[in-house]
Amino acid sequence: MSTIHSLTLSQITDLHHLYRSQWWTRDRTLDETRSLVEHSSLIVGFADARGHLVAFARVLSDFTIKALIFDLIIDESHRHKGLGKALLQTILNHPRLSRIRHFELYCLPEMAPYYESFGFKELNHELILMRKEHK
Repeated sequence: MSTIHSLTLSQITDLHHLYRSQWWTRDRTLDETRSLVEHSSLIVGFADARGHLVAFARVLSDFTIKALIFDLIIDESHRHKGLGKALLQTILNHPRLSRIRHFELYCLPEMAPYYESFGFKELNHELILMRKEHK
């Protein structure tokens, strides 16, 4: 596996296929996938020996106070091999994010124990997640 911080056009297509396989990213278009890669503050991925993207995560950040981790996704055939842990460690230890005070992410309740093992804690009692749909 090689660590990558930018995606080729082929790897953007790979990412789009990964997104299409998950309920939470299924409706994203290829154009939206290109755009979110381009406009993310930082991306981290792992490519196999053939250069195919098999794991990905992205970060939006001000590089000072907050970094919000999005879209941590692993190809189904590469799960349970430590790639999620490696992605998180790469992000949490990335030199561009060394000044960050708060790393944040969203997850399903059943994934909370996994992220807690990295030092994340639930803030539900302190914060309310709010969303406004815009279309």
